[in-house]
Amino acid sequence: MAEKLTRRGLVTSAVAAGMAGFALAGRVGEALAELVATPRQTTGPFYPVELPLDSDNDLVRVAGRPQQAAGNVFHLFGRVLDPDGRALSGAEVQIWQCDARGYYHHPRDRGGQADPNFQGFGTAMTDADGAYRFRTIRPVAYPGRTPHIHFAVLGSEFDALVTQMYLRGEPGNERDGPFRGISDPAERESVLVAAEPAPEVEAGALAGTFDLVIGKSLFKT
Repeated sequence: MAEKLTRRGLVTSAVAAGMAGFALAGRVGEALAELVATPRQTTGPFYPVELPLDSDNDLVRVAGRPQQAAGNVFHLFGRVLDPDGRALSGAEVQIWQCDARGYYHHPRDRGGQADPNFQGFGTAMTDADGAYRFRTIRPVAYPGRTPHIHFAVLGSEFDALVTQMYLRGEPGNERDGPFRGISDPAERESVLVAAEPAPEVEAGALAGTFDLVIGKSLFKT
């Protein structure tokens, strides 16, 4: 994992490029003192063996394929911050998740039956406000796991943060091993995201906001 989590550039998709303002909407004046650090979680067994050639921040469209991925389009916005609320610009945010049928793009995952129209992995770089964005699909459950999206955040100032994002209100959350492993209620709350209808972003799509707070222990001295 440590060898694969290296910095990479972002190829910004045309679809995602117009959404920068959405991530910060309604957040002016928000108190950012004493933020709860995003808990570290397992990478899981399905981090890509080889990164796809198309690994931009639009996972719903794969370069060279005429169809988009199956599943409910989900626009995900957020910021990368330090515990004092300072925006961390130039950080690389990586996500990876299963497709709408519950398969990862990984040779060890149940026979490699993943949706060829779903990218499965994507990257984005945070802007001057620490903001990032992805166009992906609403995560789905598969045997043994509640819906979730894996995240890794890399930057020059701190060691990599690896965590997972969960959907608020999912009945499987309380039976999920990694989610139940977060014992602190505030930390649990920090990884829950509401996926809500967002027709103003894209017809029929959902959207949610997931801010990532890099804990003090991860910063390099």
